Amino acid sequence: MMKQRAVLGVVLMLGAAAWAQAPRRDKQAAPPDKTIAVHCEQMWDGVSEGLRKDVTIVVHGDRIKEIVAGTIHPSAEIPQVADTMGTCMPGLIDAHTHVLLQEDVTAQQYDDQILKESVAFRTLRAVRSARLALQYGFTTIRDLETEGAGYADVDLKKAINQGIVPGPRMEVAGRAMDVTGAYPVLGYDWQLQPKLPHGVQEVGGVEGGRKAVREQISYGIDWVKVYVDRSYYLRPDGVLDDIPTFTLDELKAIVDEAHRERHKVAAHAMALQGVHNAVTAGVDSIEHGDYISDADLQTMKEKGIYYTPTMWVGAYMSEGRGGEWPKMVAVSNETFQRAMKAGVKIAYGTDIGGFSWDITPAKQFETMVKLGMTPREAILTSIHTGAELMGMQNEIGTLEPGKYADIIVVPGNPLEDITTLQKVDFTMKGGVVEYQKQ
Repeated sequence: MMKQRAVLGVVLMLGAAAWAQAPRRDKQAAPPDKTIAVHCEQMWDGVSEGLRKDVTIVVHGDRIKEIVAGTIHPSAEIPQVADTMGTCMPGLIDAHTHVLLQEDVTAQQYDDQILKESVAFRTLRAVRSARLALQYGFTTIRDLETEGAGYADVDLKKAINQGIVPGPRMEVAGRAMDVTGAYPVLGYDWQLQPKLPHGVQEVGGVEGGRKAVREQISYGIDWVKVYVDRSYYLRPDGVLDDIPTFTLDELKAIVDEAHRERHKVAAHAMALQGVHNAVTAGVDSIEHGDYISDADLQTMKEKGIYYTPTMWVGAYMSEGRGGEWPKMVAVSNETFQRAMKAGVKIAYGTDIGGFSWDITPAKQFETMVKLGMTPREAILTSIHTGAELMGMQNEIGTLEPGKYADIIVVPGNPLEDITTLQKVDFTMKGGVVEYQKQ
């Protein structure tokens, strides 16, 4: 008989931050009241250097109860044992997604979704996106704005939490913020422009920024997202420059208000000035960061600001977008390599939704390895740094007793062949088998 172990207590942490995220009060579906087991041909727990062979993970409710060597047989205590072939490992985390967006390589693709599709229709497609995320092995995501669909992401998160629809564990940003006239939908008859929907909440002034933060929090967002730059261009010296959006005073007010309310801020910051302003204002994560100066990388390391690069989507979109975008791919890759050397905390985020949800977001792992990471280092940006960024490192990211039973199975050894992450055969989230390849 296996020894019973008490489930570890869970405390939400924010890594280097000294304050805790405001408590979540969403209604949650009751965890399954049963004990099951997953037998693994081999297992990587997200901590060890290598794989363990012939291991069984015992799950009670939504948590891992214990991990034992060998195979166990069904019994009255454990009536169900799932036998898997391949490698069991922790569920993946994508820290930059858009479930309400279905590819926007061109401006026309974006405008068609905003202007021709109802929020209800886009939400139905987002349900499919959430289900696909599970099939791809991503059991947790940070969804960074709805692109004109209001707070539909908040509603989707609630539906997932209550067990109404399947989907990954989510933290959401609702409506991102930008200054007036800087974000689509743009370029239409000026007489119609005030009546057209926009992909963001337009915000102006210090007090306007504080008010917008308070409003968004009241509607249930977990993260505040701000667009801090636009109009990117390559200078002759190879630096990717930009036009800042918010003034530094406005940006500082938004960050201060969000932190005062115990929420974090993600900054869409692509280039020199936007990144510098965001880092100076003290945001919690830099999204994309195609160009970051060495001085700002050092400040990010000192402040514990996370970097969520999205190199794969940049390469995917570059040809279709034209202009400076093809040249920006090399700049983004070089910035990623400098960030690695600088010791900045890199979190895995793909910007899926910018590319089709029919493509697995695990594609970017391959890019990270080509740019110098080992497969293990690349995976840790997802399961470790991603969990820490979201303040969930004591709940997800490794296979350990007391943590959520978020388990995926891939063929082969992902620590040797990173492409195995593109071929998920089995996904369990919180003790429930959400996907099993037939």
